[in-house]
Amino acid sequence: MTIFAPRAMALAIASTLAFGAAHAAPVQVGAPVRAENAFLSQQDAAARSARVSNVAYALAFTLTGKESFSGVTSASFDLKDNAAPLTIDLDKATVKQVTVNGKTVDAKYNNWFLTIAAADLVKGRNTVVIVYERLHSTNGEGLHRMVDPVDGRVYTYSHFEPAAAHQMFAVFDQPDLKATYQVTATAPADWHVVSTTRESKIEQVGEMRRWTFPATKKLSPYNFSLHAGPYKVWEDNSGKYPMRLFARQSVAAQVTPQDWFRYTKEGLAFFDNYFGIPYQFEKYDQLLVPDFLYGAMENAGAITFAEGRFLHKAKMTDAQRQSLASVIMHEMAHQWFGDLVTMQWWNGLWLNESFAAFMGTLATAEATEFKDAWQAFYSGGKQAAYAMDQKVTTHPIEVPVPSTANAFDNIDAITYSKGASTLAQLRHLLGAETFRKGVHNYLVKYSYENAKLDDFIGSLGQAAGRDLSGWTRQWLYEPGVNTIAADFSCKAGKIASFSLKQSASPQFPTLREQRVQVATFKVDGGKVALAQNVAVTYSGATTKVAGLVGTACPDLVYPNYQDWGFVKVQLDGRSFATARASLSGVEDPLLRTMLWQSLWDGVRDAKLPLNEFIETALANAPLEKDYTLLGDVLGKVAASKEYLDAMNLNTPWAQQTRAALEAMAWNGVLANKGNENFQRRWFSAWLGLASTPAALDRLKSILAGSTGVEGLTVDQDLRWAIIKHLNRYDVEGAASLAQQEAQRDKSDTGQAAALAATVVRPDAQVKTQWLGTIEDLQTKLPFSKIRTAMGSLYPSEQNALSEQTASARLAKLPAIDKAAGPVYMRSYGGTLIPATCTPHSVKRLSAAADKYRDLSAGTRRALLDALQEDQRCVAIRQAMTAPK
Repeated sequence: MTIFAPRAMALAIASTLAFGAAHAAPVQVGAPVRAENAFLSQQDAAARSARVSNVAYALAFTLTGKESFSGVTSASFDLKDNAAPLTIDLDKATVKQVTVNGKTVDAKYNNWFLTIAAADLVKGRNTVVIVYERLHSTNGEGLHRMVDPVDGRVYTYSHFEPAAAHQMFAVFDQPDLKATYQVTATAPADWHVVSTTRESKIEQVGEMRRWTFPATKKLSPYNFSLHAGPYKVWEDNSGKYPMRLFARQSVAAQVTPQDWFRYTKEGLAFFDNYFGIPYQFEKYDQLLVPDFLYGAMENAGAITFAEGRFLHKAKMTDAQRQSLASVIMHEMAHQWFGDLVTMQWWNGLWLNESFAAFMGTLATAEATEFKDAWQAFYSGGKQAAYAMDQKVTTHPIEVPVPSTANAFDNIDAITYSKGASTLAQLRHLLGAETFRKGVHNYLVKYSYENAKLDDFIGSLGQAAGRDLSGWTRQWLYEPGVNTIAADFSCKAGKIASFSLKQSASPQFPTLREQRVQVATFKVDGGKVALAQNVAVTYSGATTKVAGLVGTACPDLVYPNYQDWGFVKVQLDGRSFATARASLSGVEDPLLRTMLWQSLWDGVRDAKLPLNEFIETALANAPLEKDYTLLGDVLGKVAASKEYLDAMNLNTPWAQQTRAALEAMAWNGVLANKGNENFQRRWFSAWLGLASTPAALDRLKSILAGSTGVEGLTVDQDLRWAIIKHLNRYDVEGAASLAQQEAQRDKSDTGQAAALAATVVRPDAQVKTQWLGTIEDLQTKLPFSKIRTAMGSLYPSEQNALSEQTASARLAKLPAIDKAAGPVYMRSYGGTLIPATCTPHSVKRLSAAADKYRDLSAGTRRALLDALQEDQRCVAIRQAMTAPK
């Protein structure tokens, strides 16, 4: 699952947490009554789990396909004492009846949880039965309902992370109250019902069918799931475990089940062997579902995936198949690390995600055809983590989570990719087999239980015979990224002295221990050849590297060769010059990737002028023959144009530069007509860069079919991408093209694309209308459409239009933040806080940051991030040496 806290948070951790103490203090007698709000505090969760144990749910659902559903929760549990009331979570339901131990009671209900009076409870075994009705969710949480616009069929699926199970049924909705779940679901006769276990009985009940599922093994509430609808089903029983794949009928033609089953089978074999524990959940179901909030979710035995990310109307490219394989592996790793063993509270969510990100990449590299998975990880997730860790709002990997309201405040690239990188680094420090042994021991010891960070680190430390507490403090409890640089001198063509210099920002001064490889290179006949490679464990400000003294004086030094470490590399002057001049002469794709990144870091740090980076890209990108790296380089080219557009640069130089980038990409399209993967990658880049009248006219003629591109299929997804782009630049007739295409493509993806093409138009009236719809928290539009509108409203070249409502949006931010929930604000904060790359915009954001100090944690962070990125954009503009 994927989404994007200041120094104060780091200080709070240092002052309030002893090492490893991630849990609330023991509950005291006379502890305050649970707060009357939608969220569960860690303190209240600890109080409840201290009293409740051995939970078993019997759940009955009646699903008709209409806007509401009905349910009966029977919760049986042991209670340590009946000295105080007990709460059970249930969100916004109509409660029809509550029975406690066979007696009907009048339980207090506040729309968030029921309170069972102490007098109605007994010490020992209790059973609470709650009969209720509830509307389906339409925001992607709880039991989400979607009506397919193509055929009118209704589809439902559940999503419970971080704490949304109580949006579907009455439950103790906290991860450390694991339970078994026995399910009965009555649904329309043409529906399939899918849950953690395989159905044991299906019987006809009038015009409906009743599905009965045996009890699950012990699971945390967020790992349980139930999905129902007239899904298309594919089955494959060729592996050790039965596999099924589900998708809506109207999109079934876009599914390639052979890819899904191949990667799934390869992954299950890999993880069975790696963990030394067989897969625990008897069958492996995967469902493609609409309107999904995230990429995928690791429900035990019934994993859900976002249609929008994994369904394509043309043959998948290699990049799309690699993305599919890596996410399948990520969610599969969770079946052991997350589902079998689960964190005790939401502060441990990072370890679930970091471990899955690490193991998913390892499995993709070792069990599938995508052997460059670590290179893709470096270009993608790891760079996002570096960028996040250099923000004023960065945070430690391990942070307190006082309430479920805060569970996703810090779920970002630090959580996923920095965490994954630290685990990869720990594997290098301890050795691959020692690390694997420690993981195995951890999973065996805590199977079907909850565990804490100390438990995991303790298992690794025990396997290694090493105290890891110092490493843990440095890496997990302190924020910020370090920088390393090679400091060397040469005499008579040989290295006379060589040290690694480690530095940190004044804000986050921690220096860390880390094991890296330091490599030196010589340029020979235009090729950059490896001369020496030395593994070094460094710590502190200076570490001498004796192994390189006396070797040939290098043209280039890279002090994190093969990317063992999580550290920013600052190239020395000679190495930086070599990197710029000889990129195409570097044969190792990963090293080439890292050198490109060093140049881009120079741009982002306002040390390398943007125009000089663009010149380097124009000279070297057309020569790139590594498919994964080409995608990375073209992404940096696209980001360069975004900066030019955000700066509102329309000088002759800027216009010539945009035209040159267009021409480079178009030539790439033509030069790769026999290579479908490369051609589609170049065409996608050209489409994003196209802004000159000539390029826009060519796009329009390609859409009309009057201009063909040999080897390229203009499928429905590409047609919509072209139409949106034509609308973005207000090409004549573009609005009519969107309307006509919407008549041809009545799918939900077609509706979303038509909406995006409408909202993106540079029309002040359109912007005002849609901004009003977005800010109307009572709108009946599904949240998926609101998210689409948010993301399309103000592209970078439309900053003048953004300025028209910028001050008003900022003024409304506190009220919207207070009224809307975290799901809404995660999208709003990332798209609609105005940052327009001018000193005036920076001043406005700075004033808002000073004034609005009571925003929710996530929104406050989004505001500070917007300010910092706006400052960065202004600095990049000031650093440019081209005519402005």
